[in-house]
Amino acid sequence: MSNILIINGPNLNLLGEREKDKYGNTSFEEIKKDCLSFSKKNNINLTFFQSNVEGEIVNEIQKARNTQNCLIINAGGYTHTSVAIHDALKILKIPTIELHITNIYKREDFRHKSLMSNVVDGIICGLGSEGYTLALKASIDLVKK
Repeated sequence: MSNILIINGPNLNLLGEREKDKYGNTSFEEIKKDCLSFSKKNNINLTFFQSNVEGEIVNEIQKARNTQNCLIINAGGYTHTSVAIHDALKILKIPTIELHITNIYKREDFRHKSLMSNVVDGIICGLGSEGYTLALKASIDLVKK
C-alpha cells in the first residue's frame, strides 16, 4: 500500500463557491470524497490536507519526507510566491506532482511563473477537478519506479 499526501493551499477549501467560471461547481469536499474513493479502490493510503497558512504547508511537506511515498500539491496562490514551499519540496526524495485546476498559462501574467515547477517530477494543469484523480493515477506509476 502506498502512502500519498495531497496538499491544498489557500482558498481551495472554498472550491464550488468561488470563481465557478474558472474552478467549476465541484466542491472541495466532493474532490476529497472522489480522491478517497479512488484511493480505496487502488490500495492507496491517502492523506488529504488543506491550509491557508504557508508555514503549515511547509510543515506537512517536511513530515512527508519520512511518511509518504508520493506528494501531490496544489499550492494555490503560493505557487507563484512561496520560496519556502519551493525549498521544502526541494528537500523531498519522493516523487512530487504539481497540480492546478486551471491552466495557469491562460490566466494573468503573474500566474505563469511557478516557483515549484523546477523541483517537482510532473505538472498537471487545466483539467479541472479531474486533475486530482489524474495526479493520483500518475502517482501510482511514479511510486513503482
